[in-house]
Amino acid sequence: MKTASAAALAAFLFSLLLCLLIMPLLRRLKAGQYILGYVKEHKNKSGTPTMGGLAFVCAAVVVCLVFCGVTKSRVNLTLVITAGFCLVGFADDFLKIYRKDNLGLKPYQKIIFQLAIAAIAAVYCYMNGLTFLNIPFTSLRVDISWGIIPLVLFVFLATVNCVNLTDGLDGLAGGTTVSYLLFFGLLIFSSETDFGIMAFVMCGAVAAFLVFNTNRASVFMGDTGSLALGSFISCVSVFSGNALYIPVIGIMFVVSGISVIVQVIYYKRTRRRIFLMAPVHHHFQMKGYAESKISYAYAAITAAVGMLCLSFA
Repeated sequence: MKTASAAALAAFLFSLLLCLLIMPLLRRLKAGQYILGYVKEHKNKSGTPTMGGLAFVCAAVVVCLVFCGVTKSRVNLTLVITAGFCLVGFADDFLKIYRKDNLGLKPYQKIIFQLAIAAIAAVYCYMNGLTFLNIPFTSLRVDISWGIIPLVLFVFLATVNCVNLTDGLDGLAGGTTVSYLLFFGLLIFSSETDFGIMAFVMCGAVAAFLVFNTNRASVFMGDTGSLALGSFISCVSVFSGNALYIPVIGIMFVVSGISVIVQVIYYKRTRRRIFLMAPVHHHFQMKGYAESKISYAYAAITAAVGMLCLSFA
């Protein structure tokens, strides 16, 4: 645990430094976020530097390589996949800035890129016998054989996009991710030390980013950061056999995704809305709750579920 603590601290400090270096650069490059017109509460955020996720992703990758080594295939593939999704997010953010709108990559383009990278993880799991799943709240472990391929594809698509949807308020995705990775790291540390350390490293790196991302944010992570975080969570969970813990500890990511799906389906059928706005965190915001309270609640609920999982470990 001393090594894990040192790695998390190193990631925090390195990420903090990179944030301080990248923010003035983003401002000079006028890499500001374009805010959707219908989110009236966010009008004063237009122009806030985005793509800040580059800082904590770079910090996490470097620190993971230092503390986990460069000869472990699962570690290296996790970092490569995280970097791959980071690049997809960067392309999306860059197009938004270049076109001066909030569109970026087309939805089908995002899905194609995400599926292509996720397929690498799925095939790797099958070819290397990583087909076991730990069942939450039990000591059961089941082998699903080739079923791991469609499961991994689904896990990546669902997790990446749910984390992306959660990135809608200052500190929301970052705070929820820190809670998730902290308790997930504690949960797997004894059995999967490398992935436990990696979880703590990303936790420390994102915690440093939150210094600048909590309300009122000085920088946004953008899709550059949110897609990378979703893929990182997917990798450490899938490669350690703990994919089923994602919808448990990551319940608030699930809430974000489900609220959008339910809203769209209900509106198409009835032309009415269940929520004032989806994802549901915007509903709470329009109800008058402060961004900081919503972000805290998401992180606190994630932590509470994490503690519940630990109590059964």
